[in-house]
Amino acid sequence: MSTDFSKTYKDQLLICIDQAITEDIGHGDQTSLAIFEAAHQSSAQLIAKGDGVFAGFGFVQMLFERHAPDAQVIDQQKEGSPFKTGDILLQLKGNTQSILSLERIALNTLQRMSGIAKITNSLQQKIMHTSCQLLDTRKTTPNFRIAEKWAVAIGGGTNHRMGLYDAIMVKDNHIDFLGGIPATLAKVKAYLDGLEHPIPVIVETRNLEQIDHCMDFPWVERILLDNMTPKEVQSAVSHIAGAVSTESSGNITPQNIVSYAETGVDFVSLGFLTHSAPIVDMSLVKV
Repeated sequence: MSTDFSKTYKDQLLICIDQAITEDIGHGDQTSLAIFEAAHQSSAQLIAKGDGVFAGFGFVQMLFERHAPDAQVIDQQKEGSPFKTGDILLQLKGNTQSILSLERIALNTLQRMSGIAKITNSLQQKIMHTSCQLLDTRKTTPNFRIAEKWAVAIGGGTNHRMGLYDAIMVKDNHIDFLGGIPATLAKVKAYLDGLEHPIPVIVETRNLEQIDHCMDFPWVERILLDNMTPKEVQSAVSHIAGAVSTESSGNITPQNIVSYAETGVDFVSLGFLTHSAPIVDMSLVKV
């Protein structure tokens, strides 16, 4: 998964990395430049100060390959594997200026991604007895979404659309502003007919009437059941009867996710994965 993701989203990841360099290093790490000679070499280990699921090694590897090819990044844990406090997660060897200049970017990324992977893995384990898949959302950190969604994938979750550009998702405001689902989807169909390549269409619904309107348009890929109780979701899934895939979203939490997954819905999506996952603390230690 890590390799596939980095290949598919290479351009977005490199933009994210370059922006991080600009933000933190700018025209140079003045402290490291002042203290260490250009040829100074060091080795360091990244130590876990909490439990988690290791995520972000691929990102850090790209970071060093692009901005510090004179330093080597060696993984000590397999990406996607659980780790405990005190575990060695990776090693860095090479130019001291490079290692220390990129330390904070690497640490911030690994801590954040490992925290997201941890909570994603935990929730995925909770619903493993069902056929439901766990989805992320667009409730992500600006300029860091690509890494956060990568962490969800590493943790065993499934990525929703990456942004506004790779799917049409008709939400309640679109519907309300235009006057209903039939009129909205008629506009969507006219737009789709003019595209060179097809893109998926997901429609947010709030009741059975809206669901029936969606089912009049067989090219809709997924019906999103928004802010419904588990009982209402179960009723809607039964009503749809497999004619189109279903997703439940809104007010889903780690505490109630199992009750939603057990309704028979195909997907559950929750912003908690990215907007509320705590980091896993780590520290870089010279060896």
